[in-house]
Amino acid sequence: MDHIKNMTQTASPPIAKPKRPRPQVMRLTDAAAARVNELTARADSEIVGLRVGVKNGGCAGQSYTVEYAHDVRPTDEVVEDKGVKILVDPKAVLFLLGTEMDYKVDRMSAQFVFKNPNQVSACGCGESVELKPAKVEG
Repeated sequence: MDHIKNMTQTASPPIAKPKRPRPQVMRLTDAAAARVNELTARADSEIVGLRVGVKNGGCAGQSYTVEYAHDVRPTDEVVEDKGVKILVDPKAVLFLLGTEMDYKVDRMSAQFVFKNPNQVSACGCGESVELKPAKVEG
């Protein structure tokens, strides 16, 4: 019994694992950051950035959402990149992890485009996508 008692007295406290840095949910291209700056500068009311999310619907099952963010919600994932702020809906984080947000202008349209490693497929019209949640190690 003394042997067990001595072992417990000399045992060192458990070593805490170092916290792994959280990956940035999204990143923006220069074109996307410039467009976000333009939109926030000319908005009718004060906005803190753009809120990005994913909603169910469309031929492929899901679509991206982008809207003005007038405030930061306690559950928002805040992404600050290239001087702009993007707020990510917490329900969309796993679907958007690793995504690059770009802004493309061509003859017929001008829109935000998402290069998403979690995208499985997209419909022919380009309005909806099928996404799978990102696999998070750890």
